[in-house]
Amino acid sequence: MPIVLQEENSHNNFTYAIWRIEESEAWFLEQLQLSSAEQAQLETIKGWRRMEWLAVRQLVAALVPGEERAMLVKDEYGKPHLHNSPLQVSISHSHQLAAAMVGEKVLGIDIQQIVEKIGRLAPRFLSARELAFIHPTEHRIAHLHVCWCAKEALYKAYGKREIDFCEHLLLDAFEYQTAGGSFQGRVIKEEFDATFTLQYRKFEDCMLVTADIL
Repeated sequence: MPIVLQEENSHNNFTYAIWRIEESEAWFLEQLQLSSAEQAQLETIKGWRRMEWLAVRQLVAALVPGEERAMLVKDEYGKPHLHNSPLQVSISHSHQLAAAMVGEKVLGIDIQQIVEKIGRLAPRFLSARELAFIHPTEHRIAHLHVCWCAKEALYKAYGKREIDFCEHLLLDAFEYQTAGGSFQGRVIKEEFDATFTLQYRKFEDCMLVTADIL
């Protein structure tokens, strides 16, 4: 199945989309025409992760049209980049869904299936201040997933390792809205200090958050 959701922000010059993974591996391989280096990388991947790897590349190709497919390559920290392109890119996947975001500025995207166990994990990625603005009962699980995806999106935007999710990734207080919404977050790590707009929406049984730098 092709793209099931696509949104364009013309003011901030970015686009993001979701692809539902229903095709076969053979279909993706025919569409993508992988380079020898990409084929070698795919051979190191096993199981369903192969389909996720292929789907995000197919989605990025759809978001960056051109005479040649924009190849995804990783830098020394593992952050994906578009080969020979000034555009920024971020990717994510959760179960049957792949997500990608492409734009002109620093950005990040994350999608996660909503699960109850996040309630037990919250103190690992939220500070005491952030935990305090989570409603104790109403929409608590969804609210926590927005925070988790937001911090993942910020982490991807930062693009380097050795990040403490409680200390270096900071979220402004916000009330969860079932229709989706936005708030701000900040990455502070050594010389890097940047504020991002975080937008969230629920898509089926998943939470999706995008981050774009102010």
